[in-house]
Amino acid sequence: MSAPERIPPRSVTATDPAAATLLAEGELTVRGRIREASNAALYCTVTHGGREAACVYKPVAGERPLWDFPDGTLAGREVAAYEVSEATGWGLVPPTVLRDGPYGEGMCQLWVETVPGAELLALVDGEEPGPGWRAIGLAEVGEGRTALLVHADDERLRRLAVLDAVINNADRKGGHLLPAAGDRLYGIDHGVTFNVEDKLRTLLWGWAGEPLTEEALDVLKGLRKALADGGALAARLGALITPAEIDATRARVESLIATGTHPEPGGQWPAIPWPPV
Repeated sequence: MSAPERIPPRSVTATDPAAATLLAEGELTVRGRIREASNAALYCTVTHGGREAACVYKPVAGERPLWDFPDGTLAGREVAAYEVSEATGWGLVPPTVLRDGPYGEGMCQLWVETVPGAELLALVDGEEPGPGWRAIGLAEVGEGRTALLVHADDERLRRLAVLDAVINNADRKGGHLLPAAGDRLYGIDHGVTFNVEDKLRTLLWGWAGEPLTEEALDVLKGLRKALADGGALAARLGALITPAEIDATRARVESLIATGTHPEPGGQWPAIPWPPV
């Protein structure tokens, strides 16, 4: 199947309360395949009640086996990441549901059109980032040269760094950051999350070891309550990830609250995903 012609979402945006219902109940029509995706990712339209939107459908049947994640679980993890994002109130993940589709059960996520010109990552000369930037690390740029890889000192990215620490995101690449209309920022591709082992791999290390914001601590305390036995979030996650993974998520939230700081690379796992973008 050829690469699809992009169809901008119509009638429904990521902030629309009706988006999840449209994704879950609408008629799903495959328009093409997103070739750059490592697992089967199909570009679709979904229609329901006279409304239509573009979306991404990732069937479980198209997931590649991974040595460190159980087979057939990536779609559920993507939905679980959306549920945690919604519980924070930050709205950092586009509406995402688990549903049946043309190729069986899979994840269905609203398509987000990006806004051109938003600079979130850069390569700069020197050993220190300039104003408005945070250092990630040195990168080889060819012919024996290195440059400093930096990300924007942006409160939206900082919130996403907290979310990634909670869900234990093993693959936060630059291409998974989508600046959108209305000064919104979304993160996508959350299939390798919620592992019980520490696997945090991200480009968003610019705040490592620094104190969390008061806002972030308040959000984490809210997550602690929602993740408790009988909590609304715990109930929703119970259908998507294992009890051990929910317990590990609770432990990560407790650790963030107790330390009051952004996590630092642990040293037992590559800290930056490859390729980084």
